[in-house]
Amino acid sequence: MNTLLEEIKAYKDQFKQKAPAEKQRLMAQATQELKESGVAAGLAVGDQAPLFELPHADGTEVGLKTLLEKGPVIVTFYRGGWCPYCNLELRAYQRELAQIEEKGATLVAISPETPDYSLSTKEKNELDFYVLSDVDNQVARQFDLVFDMPDYLIEIYEASGLRVDAHNGNEDWQLPKPATFIIQPDGTISFSDVPADYTERVDPKTVIEKL
Repeated sequence: MNTLLEEIKAYKDQFKQKAPAEKQRLMAQATQELKESGVAAGLAVGDQAPLFELPHADGTEVGLKTLLEKGPVIVTFYRGGWCPYCNLELRAYQRELAQIEEKGATLVAISPETPDYSLSTKEKNELDFYVLSDVDNQVARQFDLVFDMPDYLIEIYEASGLRVDAHNGNEDWQLPKPATFIIQPDGTISFSDVPADYTERVDPKTVIEKL
């Protein structure tokens, strides 16, 4: 079985071969601009995590405070079920779920997609962990992860038939950076990974080691 990082590299190589050069250039430019902007740096180790409550894909409300009573919580923010890198990451977490639970931790994935889209992401990837809907990025904003997509990137997405606004149930074209946090039972963040490049992800195995 390949690791998440190997799977990402394979997908990137495929994208480089197939995608038009101008599309690749503009997507790389958007990533570079986001890096240089310093926007959405994310909460850091030692910060207190916001105690959120969000709807799960099955309609139930899930609260961080309740989850922390059982042990540490891994929270991973993803862009949406339309993002191939996010799907690779979610499936990689599913493969490691038994390991995470053995260590007494709970795994939570959060995206700005509506509950209907969250449910289809959960079913498509056969996920057995919490997949929560953070409509309007309210929680992602508290974690300092939200940025505006540049107009030229929106045009690229629309041209390929991807309506992020429809997935998110609003018209703001905002996304969270993909980010992963470990939150200890007292609410303190003990691990934080907030890449500006959405194609970079921390391997779930590394996160488990940090538990």
